[in-house]
Amino acid sequence: MVLGEFLTAKEMGALERNAAYLGVPTRLLMENAGRSVADEVRKRFKPGSKVTVVSGLSGNGGDGYVAARHLASSGFKVNVIIMGDPHHISHPNTRVSYEALARMTSSVNIGIVTDSSLIPGIDADVIVDGLIGTSMRGALRPPYLQMVEAINGAKAYRVAVDIPTGMEADTGEAHGGCVHADLTVTFHKPKAGYARKPKHVGELVVAPIGVPPEAEEYIGPGDVWAVHPHRDPDAHKGMHGSLLVVGGSETYSGAPALTAMGAYAAGVDLVYVAVPETAAQAVMGFSPSLITVKLEGDHLTEECLSQIEPFLGKVDAVAVGPGLGQRKDTAEAYTLLHTMAQSKGLPMVVDADGLKAYPVRRPEVKTPTVFTPHSREFKILTGKDAAGGFKEKGAVVQGEAEKLGAVVLLKGRVDVVSDGRWTRYNWTGNPGMTVGGTGDVLTGLTGAYLAMGASAFDAACAAAFINGAAGDRVVAEKGYHLLPEDLVAEIPYVIEECLG
Repeated sequence: MVLGEFLTAKEMGALERNAAYLGVPTRLLMENAGRSVADEVRKRFKPGSKVTVVSGLSGNGGDGYVAARHLASSGFKVNVIIMGDPHHISHPNTRVSYEALARMTSSVNIGIVTDSSLIPGIDADVIVDGLIGTSMRGALRPPYLQMVEAINGAKAYRVAVDIPTGMEADTGEAHGGCVHADLTVTFHKPKAGYARKPKHVGELVVAPIGVPPEAEEYIGPGDVWAVHPHRDPDAHKGMHGSLLVVGGSETYSGAPALTAMGAYAAGVDLVYVAVPETAAQAVMGFSPSLITVKLEGDHLTEECLSQIEPFLGKVDAVAVGPGLGQRKDTAEAYTLLHTMAQSKGLPMVVDADGLKAYPVRRPEVKTPTVFTPHSREFKILTGKDAAGGFKEKGAVVQGEAEKLGAVVLLKGRVDVVSDGRWTRYNWTGNPGMTVGGTGDVLTGLTGAYLAMGASAFDAACAAAFINGAAGDRVVAEKGYHLLPEDLVAEIPYVIEECLG
């Protein structure tokens, strides 16, 4: 998740989840958002003014309910029009905000609209639009369209909560009816659509709502939520990505299998594991789900590439390096494999012995690529030491990532992820994860998200968080006696917690 001056709706949702992870609950963010709207109304109108708040049943509606409560407590005459049956509010924070408002029977009038024929005329000095918010897609439908027409037809000052109803947050487009706001109060940062300066926004105020800066700087569950694909009920095999893992040797047979199992745990559909014959039997023993490509010989050589090449046309990403070995002819073969994969437009994640092989010829990075070194491998890869505190390490990693034209995920007590422009930090994980194989699982997670269509930066961030959080779950259950297989078992539970 790369966060700039403007945010997409999904990026804002991810930040809210990261804020909650840091201890700032989304209920508090809603409270701050609604109060910010009320504050802007109070700056422009005096107590006693008539305010009509039009809210839906979503989080945007919850912001409107909070604004109504604050305005009523400040002496404004408040009417609330709810679009839909409030008994159907599913958003927990919106429900709390509505229930608090519903108890204000002497200071707030509440009306409910369930179809177009029930839309009342609006007599107000101020209308607060909390109908739909950033979830808006396409054109408005009845009764929302008629409600927006009533808002625009009223002789009142119109205030939009976060975004005018009818406008898409990411594009600024309105495909039909849209509230013509005099003032829009958006939260934390302007949404992406505002970069186009759409005319129906009116005056734009960006209100801080208490999202910590660390919610952008530190990787959190929101990064997983933002990148993890939605499962289509009509999905078929391969729709959620296919990954090719190339690694293994006569000495290291388990590493590529752990990478493959990490990828499967993340939700990728198919994993092909290309390993030398000497490692194939061990890989096959890990799981019958692994599709094993037996390469001739006991290590990767140029002659093996003819066996690998057909699979490059079947997959969406390549993970190379785990257990590959450090023979000279293997390094030469890696260079050719790297070039072949990138010539087909495949994103790559390079780990372990692949990191040691890359500097031999330094093949050009042409497609999204993630390097996942620990500190010693980083020195081999770049010739630089990443020392000092996490911010000092971040500066070094960012500079080297820019030179490489790739994403670097530096593993450590605090993981550093940088694409050369943006740098973020992951705090999950623990000392028990120094055991061999945990990095191979991380490679599989990264490869899985690349195969499922994530950017290299987003894939690395999500993978780092999940891998560390899985390790933390294992340590909480059994102490510092973990095996990499334990991480694989915990990964689905970590992902489900992030998506909740």
